[in-house]
Amino acid sequence: MPILMLRQRLSNFSATHLLLAFVCLFSANANAITADNTPTFVGSEQCQTCHQQEFNAWQGSHHEQAMQHAEQDSVLGDFNNVTFTDTNGVENRFYRRAAQYWVNIKGPDGQFHDYQIKYTFGYTPLQQYMVEFDDGRVQLIPFAWDSRTKKQGGQRWFNLYPQFNEKHQEFFWTNTGQNWNYMCADCHSTNVVKNFDVKTNSYQTTFSEINVGCEACHGAASKHLAWTINKTINNLGFNRNLSKSVQQWLPKSNKSTLMPDKIEHSQQTLVCAQCHSRHVQISNNDHVQSKELADRYMLSLINSPLYYPDGQVYDEDFVYGSFLQSKMYENGVVCSNCHDPHSAELTLPVEDVCLQCHQSEDYATPEHHHHQEQSTGAQCVNCHMPETTYMQIDARRDHGWHIPRPDLAKSFGTPDTCLSCHQNKDSLWSDMITKAWQPDSLIRARDNVTPVFTAADYAPVGTRGVGAELSKIAQTRSYPAIIRASALDRMTNIPDRNTLIAIARAVKSPESIIRLGAINGAVELPAAERWRILSPLLSDKVLAVRSEAASALAPLWQTLSTAQQQRLQEGLNDYISIQHFNRDRGFSHTNIGNIYTHQGNYLPAEEAYDNSIKIDPYYVNAYLNKAELYRLLQRNDQALSTLLQGFKKIPDQSELAYAIGLTYIRHKKKSTAADYLKQATVLAPQNANYFYVYGLSIEQKNKLSAYKAIFSAYQISNDPQHLYALCEMQVRHQSSLAQQCIANFAKVAPLEVVNRLKQQYKQQQLPSNQIK
Repeated sequence: MPILMLRQRLSNFSATHLLLAFVCLFSANANAITADNTPTFVGSEQCQTCHQQEFNAWQGSHHEQAMQHAEQDSVLGDFNNVTFTDTNGVENRFYRRAAQYWVNIKGPDGQFHDYQIKYTFGYTPLQQYMVEFDDGRVQLIPFAWDSRTKKQGGQRWFNLYPQFNEKHQEFFWTNTGQNWNYMCADCHSTNVVKNFDVKTNSYQTTFSEINVGCEACHGAASKHLAWTINKTINNLGFNRNLSKSVQQWLPKSNKSTLMPDKIEHSQQTLVCAQCHSRHVQISNNDHVQSKELADRYMLSLINSPLYYPDGQVYDEDFVYGSFLQSKMYENGVVCSNCHDPHSAELTLPVEDVCLQCHQSEDYATPEHHHHQEQSTGAQCVNCHMPETTYMQIDARRDHGWHIPRPDLAKSFGTPDTCLSCHQNKDSLWSDMITKAWQPDSLIRARDNVTPVFTAADYAPVGTRGVGAELSKIAQTRSYPAIIRASALDRMTNIPDRNTLIAIARAVKSPESIIRLGAINGAVELPAAERWRILSPLLSDKVLAVRSEAASALAPLWQTLSTAQQQRLQEGLNDYISIQHFNRDRGFSHTNIGNIYTHQGNYLPAEEAYDNSIKIDPYYVNAYLNKAELYRLLQRNDQALSTLLQGFKKIPDQSELAYAIGLTYIRHKKKSTAADYLKQATVLAPQNANYFYVYGLSIEQKNKLSAYKAIFSAYQISNDPQHLYALCEMQVRHQSSLAQQCIANFAKVAPLEVVNRLKQQYKQQQLPSNQIK
């Protein structure tokens, strides 16, 4: 009997009968524990009887409405036979058939079809809608309903992704980027199991509850129900602690904020992080029980293109990565200090929530915020938690609580919080104003990661001093662990003595995120150093660390001893288990193919790449890596045909055009090669290497075009090596442009290199009979 029906009947019982029914109801579910004593999921409806207040707060919340069946009570959009004309001038129709909701939109064949809406997704400020296909795939349509009021600009259909209207694009609505089973289900529903079958390329995904229910956070509750009868069961029948980490905040004489009496870290933030973070899921392990997020998820670090170099959000990063950067996290603040965990609303009005710890006499004053009291500028969140709008209308606040730094914005192009309100000003103005407010502030003098991360991300490889500065950040314990890990991550292309020492120390860190950053930074180290530093991590206690270490060491397979290979294989087993977990994505099969290729198992490698193309025909790396396998096997015709097959499927992928160009060069078809290399520069006009190689490919055919291409490479990269290549080419051709090129090169290159080039130029100017 459904629980809801039972509850309705109980309302007619006497108090005595109610108690008996309550005990019987809980007794029936108390036995819902598996043979190995694993608790099972019982559903949120079971919680209501004892936890009515929390249940009421949860109802109507973002969690409760994260996903619903498409029914009259859940659908907010206008399906009354209305049409929406998108930016391409195409009409899309939304209508009803009895109690069902339908759309008529373009499918992957380019034709318009009718699709039934089976599920809703969220509710404010927008609601999305999903179609379920016969193979079990659930896909989000590209159109969303703006659920804001008309006064706010809402109550309308709009196209979320007008730029993705071609079937080969990842975020075309029937492709992987809009697939609920992989992309969304784990966070929008409770106890999700994907159940993907590679052979049939289909899903049978299950969940305990369609939305984010009580057990999504508290864990399976059958033992808790058993505890209501048998109070000797430990921890109320749960295996996680969701309390606040600080029970008492106290004033201190030298502090303007309340400080924790003591910090006893709970598992609350780990629970919230499972959805409120940018990550890749790698297993269904209980990361809360192990107290290691990386047993279940691979967290994205603070790097481009997800974050700005100062750590502010750029892409949709879902809070946790920002929170880990903050002093709030360091001092024991957890999500429920500000947010009610059941309604997800703030526990206090927005203007008061910060004043729980930041004492109002110091912070809620014009002397601190320098704005008129009660104004927008006087609110803490508007300076320290600026909003970024995603999905066109969804404004979300940065949870890093950064101090506004117009000086950094002026120098490095990071967001200037002041300009969120003062939109007619620039960072030169805001820098001058804030400096006048606090002329004696020491904030500007503090070491800051922004210049270093900017140089590492955008300066030419090998820029002097970057490695030393990254190493300093990585080894400075006052920086948050995620910042230190992000510094290590940036060491990949800077293998010098400083970075080597920092990486070698970081692999011994007690913080798994720092160990992961070290692995990323070590992937280009020489073989012997890489093995020496990373091999101890093959037996690390954390799944992500073991598997990533194995991935970084896999290319060394052919050079290892039998004993070393056996040790590496143990880590690779974990790595492959993660790929099997994500076998519904092309990247997982390509990753397996790469491992087999490193091990010399070429037939299973080929099969893995074929599986990747079958599962996701628009995943570019499958074609590139399969072609590379054929090149290794000297099956060059098959390499070329694989690349051409991929380019036909994904005609806007510059990597394929570039690889085809290189393959034709190996086939000694320079003219055809140049055509594809030129296409690569058109498809990726910011890729300096494409212009460089294209310039080299046309040197004999068209010198001036070659000069132009290589100069474009230099303009994009600012890399002196590209300018050297241009000057050297002009010297060889005895071009009249060579002298000016050398003069420009002298401004950015070491003197000995410039002199060598000048000597070469002089030799070229001598008659041939004078050259010794």
